Amino acid sequence: MTPPHLPPRQFLLTAEPGTRVVVRYRIEEGLTDALGYLVAVNGNSCTVRTRTSDVDIPLAMVIAAKQVPPPPPRRSPVNRP
Repeated sequence: MTPPHLPPRQFLLTAEPGTRVVVRYRIEEGLTDALGYLVAVNGNSCTVRTRTSDVDIPLAMVIAAKQVPPPPPRRSPVNRP
């Protein structure tokens, strides 16, 4: 696990692809988060694979980023009579 004291950009640049992350970044309307797996990162942007799509985030827009634990296992459907 990457130490939590790294600045967000530095954390993303040193995190291994496949690490589950949450990235908070600026958009026109304010701020938003991307939760998923880090796919790629370069000096200008990172790509996070969320449940719905790959999100390309300019590193200049990143406010915060950290590693998060794996998602909890899905619960099986409840069988109702």
